[in-house]
Amino acid sequence: MLNTIADARKQVEKMPVIALAGNPNAGKTALFNAITGARQHVGNWPGVTVEKKEGFVSMDGGQALIIDLPGIYAFSSRAIDETIARDFIIDERPDVVINVVDSTNLERNLYLTLQLLEMGVPVIVALNMFDEAEALKLDINVEKLSKLLGVEVVPTVAVDGEGVDELLEAAFRAAFHTRLGGSSPAGHGGTLSFRLDYGPAIEAEIASLEGYLAKSLSSRSPISRRWFAVKLLEMDGGIAAKVRAQNNGAAGASSVLSNLEAKVAAAQARIREASGQEPIDLITEMRYDKAAEIAKAVIASDAGAARSVSDMIDRIALHRWLAYPVFFGIIWLMFTATFTLSGPVADWLIGVFDTGSDWIRELLAGIGTPELLVGFLVDGIIGGVGAVLEFAPPIFLLFLVISILEDVGYMARAALLSDRLMRSVGLHGRAFIPMILGFGCNVTGILATRSLDNPKDRLISIMVNPLISCAGRLPVYVLFAAALFEERRGLVVFSLYLLGVLLAAAAAKVIGMFVEPGEASTFVMELPPYRMPRASAVLIHTWERGKEFLYKAGTIILAGVAVVWLLANLPPGTDASGPNSLIGIIGRAIAPVLRPAGFGTWQAAVALLFGIVAKELVIGTLGVLYGVGEMNLLGAIQSAWTPLSAYAYMIMTLIYVPCVATIAAIRRETGSWKWTGITVAYTITLGWVLAVIVYQVGTMLGLS
Repeated sequence: MLNTIADARKQVEKMPVIALAGNPNAGKTALFNAITGARQHVGNWPGVTVEKKEGFVSMDGGQALIIDLPGIYAFSSRAIDETIARDFIIDERPDVVINVVDSTNLERNLYLTLQLLEMGVPVIVALNMFDEAEALKLDINVEKLSKLLGVEVVPTVAVDGEGVDELLEAAFRAAFHTRLGGSSPAGHGGTLSFRLDYGPAIEAEIASLEGYLAKSLSSRSPISRRWFAVKLLEMDGGIAAKVRAQNNGAAGASSVLSNLEAKVAAAQARIREASGQEPIDLITEMRYDKAAEIAKAVIASDAGAARSVSDMIDRIALHRWLAYPVFFGIIWLMFTATFTLSGPVADWLIGVFDTGSDWIRELLAGIGTPELLVGFLVDGIIGGVGAVLEFAPPIFLLFLVISILEDVGYMARAALLSDRLMRSVGLHGRAFIPMILGFGCNVTGILATRSLDNPKDRLISIMVNPLISCAGRLPVYVLFAAALFEERRGLVVFSLYLLGVLLAAAAAKVIGMFVEPGEASTFVMELPPYRMPRASAVLIHTWERGKEFLYKAGTIILAGVAVVWLLANLPPGTDASGPNSLIGIIGRAIAPVLRPAGFGTWQAAVALLFGIVAKELVIGTLGVLYGVGEMNLLGAIQSAWTPLSAYAYMIMTLIYVPCVATIAAIRRETGSWKWTGITVAYTITLGWVLAVIVYQVGTMLGLS
């Protein structure tokens, strides 16, 4: 068994490569987990898997490298995830592609299957979620489907591991057959056993282009020349480059390639004249018709009322007028339940840290430990990190509820509902996916923008994602809400999350005015049936998200509070955490700028400054500067702040400069210091302006 990807690369010529390809939400990543034993995130909405993942599998003494490609609906050059999947198949030449198909949405999923078959690569179809299809009374004739497609079809239930062994046996047979030089079920080098008839007008042009491409494409190319011809007729801008990459260097190939664009344009013009339609529309329509024909031929359905439960729920969840109140009601209940249910656990943790701090202080003092070191360990490290860790219960519970909503299937509906809002501010509906992921971590949300087709949508989504309230800000909200808004803390926190979304939408509208428009794209969203959440999957998702918070507490926050404590106790002889300490001097220099917003104290200023490293450090810093232990910190907040100044501070924390990890992600994904600098500048300006407005208007209204 090979232990690392590097080991696999050394033996890539010996080890078969099996790629997993399929629509988002078809259970592809769940199948990858079942095959490799890896724990990857399995979301119930599209867009989670952006880059391919790798793993290994052994069977009967043989071993293969498994590649989990991004979830896609088609192959094109517009979307990054579709380009990644397409280029991997063309350039890396996997020995077999397992096409993961959602049995409950066979017609929709077969659209991608047909494209894979047209490519001419070896394909095995995993008919996944077969148990759900049976529950919906969809009787799928597997043998007939296999015959119509010309490939082996294996029913699977990935989440339970059913059918996985049979699928792997079929994949290994196909992979080793390919390695031994056998022809794939779909053939190689332009010879296909599966052939989709596009009608006389298109078929004539395909045949002409195939003959033309035969002069420039290698006869050993693993991808069908017919597929290249079809993609050129679809006006896929990236395929011409692929044709050049497949150039076998034959005499005259360069001149052939130089005339390719003109020949394709002429072919497209003839198709328009003959059919009255754009070639891409006609080809797409033909594929959908074929997918519908195959699905109808193999499904005997008694499902008149089979989806009645999902449909009945959707009559309310997707109702024109009720959907949005339901959505906001669910979010409000999520936050209310988070604080109500996590309260007892948080109180218990407070007691643990208080007792532990007192015990360690007495222990260290008893063995003669210098007072300065005792203060550093107890007041600095334990007090600062403890002030952050005490907010772990609500954070984990929030992630738990989000994971349940994902597995139930509601998040896909939420993304669909967002399309209208996204369109109103000039964004694609799928831009909601990075926003949702941004609630966990803005870095994750920014990386998820790779799934957006339009470069303009992607840039705007990256720049507004820092306005989405990540988990790192939640401890700040919880602290101030618990100290000053006890009876309305759920509503207060909910208002901040809602404000972040509204500001992101408004910022997207404004930024869109200064960014060149890209090519418009269609919003496609698969709505899975509502499902009972699986406890194991929900707990894994919760842990995968929550462990990042614990990791920060043990690394970045630990280092941060140590630096804060040292600065608060230097130079020697000054009052610990006093205004004349180094950290006090820094804070007093910044504080006047924040005074119009109602929190012009040096402690508040320093906390915001260190919050740029990680937002959780706002609490860690206040924990060091105000006192040891959660109860002391709560008391300090209650005595030094008013509800109005606290709310203005929470708004500032929500909006101002992203953390350094987010800034780095923006720079990496945009490839531009210009857009990164603009993002930092507008967020800190917007945060300060809104905090000042809230405080000053609130003061005029007598709310202070």
